Amino acid sequence: MDSHVDTPDWSKIPTPQDDGGARHLPGVVLPSLVLPATDGTHVDLSKLPGRVVVYAYPRTGRPDVPNPDGWDMIPGARGCTPQSCAFRDHFHDLRRLGVLRVLGLSTQSVADQSEAARRLHLPFPLLSDEHLALTRLLNLPTFTTSGMTLLKRLTLIIDSGRIAHVFYPVFPPDRNAADVIAWLSAKK
Repeated sequence: MDSHVDTPDWSKIPTPQDDGGARHLPGVVLPSLVLPATDGTHVDLSKLPGRVVVYAYPRTGRPDVPNPDGWDMIPGARGCTPQSCAFRDHFHDLRRLGVLRVLGLSTQSVADQSEAARRLHLPFPLLSDEHLALTRLLNLPTFTTSGMTLLKRLTLIIDSGRIAHVFYPVFPPDRNAADVIAWLSAKK
């Protein structure tokens, strides 16, 4: 497996600011809602036991499809592949720290996510909130571009259906998994 990822120069990309869009999430008990996953299963985050890490990202691009116009200048938009690859590369570290499941989440279709999961060799599934059901129920922060409603990048630490911690905003994206590991390590 080639784990090389072209990482952008983060200093040339606008840094997302904390707009308070995730301030309401810590302590929230997740509603029962089933989302399709790239491994063919359907996942209800409220029913998963133990510690779960869910990282939300705007969209994973495809090598054969250009990004929307101005993508790199939207604060927090760029970096979905480096973020996913960081969680892939730190998957076993997260498991050693008691994380039972790692899941990615976006508003992309399962088909688009499946392509990315295969191409990036992810050892965990990606969840599709294509119809924005979870996004609306939790009032997750979003932005719109090129007619798409996309999630702003955030990571949820969920303990048996309750949000224990939120990382928001996440920047740079390729450091997110290491930040989660540092937080989990400090809680041990």
